[in-house]
Parts: sequence; C-alpha cells; structure tokens
Amino acid sequence: MKIIDIITGDKPSLSFEVFPPKTSATYESVMKAAGAIADLHPSYMSVTYGAGGGTSQYTMEIAQFLQSKGVTPLAHLSCVSSTKEDVAQKLVELKERGIENVLALRGDIPEGLDMTSLDYHYASELTREIRGAGDFCIGGACYPEVHPDSLNSVEDIRHLKEKVDAGCQFLVTQMFFDNNIFYNFLRRVREAGITVPVIPGIMPVTNAKQIKRSIALSGNSLPQRFRYIIDRYGDKPAAMKQAGIIYASEQIVDLYANGINAVHVYSMNKPDVAAALQSNLSEIIW
Repeated sequence: MKIIDIITGDKPSLSFEVFPPKTSATYESVMKAAGAIADLHPSYMSVTYGAGGGTSQYTMEIAQFLQSKGVTPLAHLSCVSSTKEDVAQKLVELKERGIENVLALRGDIPEGLDMTSLDYHYASELTREIRGAGDFCIGGACYPEVHPDSLNSVEDIRHLKEKVDAGCQFLVTQMFFDNNIFYNFLRRVREAGITVPVIPGIMPVTNAKQIKRSIALSGNSLPQRFRYIIDRYGDKPAAMKQAGIIYASEQIVDLYANGINAVHVYSMNKPDVAAALQSNLSEIIW
C-alpha cells in the first residue's frame, strides 16, 4: 500500500521508525524488536538507512520482513556516498522485494568528503532519480527548526520546495518538542506553496542522556516545561521513561486535535515504548 493513501485517509495514522543493526551481531535482536513493534499493527513502519549505506542490505531485509507481517514498510534511501549505479541497483532490488515506499534522503556528509566528486549533492536529485525509476511513493525529510546546513529558514524552505517539485509526495519532520514550532513551520511551508502532507515526527524521550545526544546532534530547542521534567526525573530512569512517554502522548493528542491526522514516532527500536504510547492513544486512533 502507498503511504500517501494511508496518511490521507479518514483514520488517524500512527507510525513507528526502526533502524537496522550496525553489525551482524545485533541482527537478531533488532529483528525481534522490529517484529514486536509490527505486532502492534501500526499504520506503517519506516526503516532507516545505515550510515554511508553500510547496512543498507539490512534496511531492505527488515522492510521485507515487516511487509511479510502485514505492515506497510517505508524504506529509507540516502545518496551522498552513492553512485548513480548504486542507487539504480537499490531501486531494482526494492522493486524485486515488492517495496513501493521510499524516503529519499541526502544523508550525512562524511568529514573530509570532497562534494565535487559526488554523483548526488541534494535529496532533490535522488528524488528525481526515484521518480524516473518506477511507481514508487516518495517521501522526504524536513526540519521545523531549520536544516543544520541551511543558512536560514528562507533558504531551507526554498530547498524543500525544490525537493517537493522533484517528486516528493509527503514530508516527515525531524523531531521537535514544542508543537508551536511545528505549527509555525507548517504555516511557512504552505505560504511557500508546498501543499503535500507534512507528517510531524515525535520522539518519546526515555532517558536524560538520550535528549542530550539529540540536542547536540540536531540543535532542537527544549520548552521550559520539558526542561523541568528532565531536571526532576532525569536521574530516576523509570520515572523519566514514564514522563517522556506521557509528554510525547500529549504532543500527539494536541496534533490530532489540531487537525494533523498523521504522526510518525521515532521509537528507537523499543517495543515497550511504542506499545505504551499506542495504549495512551487507544481511544483516539480508532
């Protein structure tokens, strides 16, 4: 099933993200976690792409596994370290595996990499490649608090519009912890003529170290209300986990109440967190 059909339906959509193992040693545990989350029957599940494509084969294997369990998969595909031949082969393999939804990403740029030598420089280039390769449903990423490599929000949204014009049918945001940031971002992209669905990405923060890493990598801002939660419960693992799930649940309820009908959760391969979150929303995602 195409993601665009899922997220534009009448029923509220709740989806989860999983990531592949970094090494073969953790393959079984990751597959077990992915299977447990799939057993919750989410609207769909996305599978991330290994850094530099190193674990991309696992991405496809997990996506196909999810499909065998009756869950629509969304396979990530990044291009910054790939040749056109690499991408063409990946798209052929996706077709062979029956995977029809792709999230097109540039990917992180390795330190010291000469960008002039690359076949792809932007996700919009990859998007055009995917669009020309067959009947894929293509998604893209967006950043409510501005992409780290963009000079400002105006440039960021201009590049986002290029990505949509290249063929992205929906967008999924980086995580945020203040819904007003998302609402303001959505207003700006609509004013820029971007009309495709924008799916908010929510991460339940279950430990204080996790949020510190996230802030360091993405530069997300934290509302004072959430800072108080970390200050009070950050050194109490069970309490922090519960508080983080409740906070994320409240974010999602607010999004649904404000007419956002599709939400994507960065569940960090934690079936218990995904299950608790889904339970909190059981009467809402009917």
